[in-house]
Amino acid sequence: MIISPAYAQAAPGGDPGFIGFLPIILMFVLLYFLMIRPQMKRAKEQKAMVEALQKGDEVVTAGGIVGKITKLSDQYVTVEVAPNTELVMQRSAVQVPLPKGTLKTLQ
Repeated sequence: MIISPAYAQAAPGGDPGFIGFLPIILMFVLLYFLMIRPQMKRAKEQKAMVEALQKGDEVVTAGGIVGKITKLSDQYVTVEVAPNTELVMQRSAVQVPLPKGTLKTLQ
């Protein structure tokens, strides 16, 4: 009869608990600080810029059209792009306000 030696076996591993979720939690925190928070900051700045628009401001629209604001309403803005040529668009279409006198230097 062959008897094999009995070796002591390691105790079974315990439940990893919180340590197992730590890498996933760190990835979500990193995602928040690298992507979500800067996007929220840009949206807040854009909203403040759109709310601060006034008649006579020179702006660039989302389509790249440059013009001067002639009329404002709650949702829409009228932009003069050439003499006697006006476009009505949503306020959110305005991307960048330009310094005063920019249109004169472009013509």
